[in-house]
Amino acid sequence: MPLTHDFKETIRARAQADSEFRQALLREAIECFINGELATGRPVLRNYVNATVGFQDLEKRTRIPAKSLMRMLGPKGSPSAENLSSILTVLQRTEGVRFTCAIMSPRSRRLKSPARSANSAGDRSSSGR
Repeated sequence: MPLTHDFKETIRARAQADSEFRQALLREAIECFINGELATGRPVLRNYVNATVGFQDLEKRTRIPAKSLMRMLGPKGSPSAENLSSILTVLQRTEGVRFTCAIMSPRSRRLKSPARSANSAGDRSSSGR
């Protein structure tokens, strides 16, 4: 479903006023791409571009025609890895951030510290259990 003009303007106004919001929008797009959620990542990235640099400026920086960029980030878009890398590199530089990747297990497991384990065992023994 296409976004309404008012919603796009709301995103643009918030992005221009709030750097944390801009960075979160860009981070969300990148996380979607990494996690295979391309159908979500493309419109999020498109919203980011529209709210920040715009497709004309992105065209100059990436040397990819604006119409091609719009198609790539459209509902049926399919940017190549090279083009997506170029786009994300430019946007990171523009935003003044650098994203890194971390490997995490699907379920995060909290490790008990040795002190905490010892205290837990001591608590059990002193309570008479």
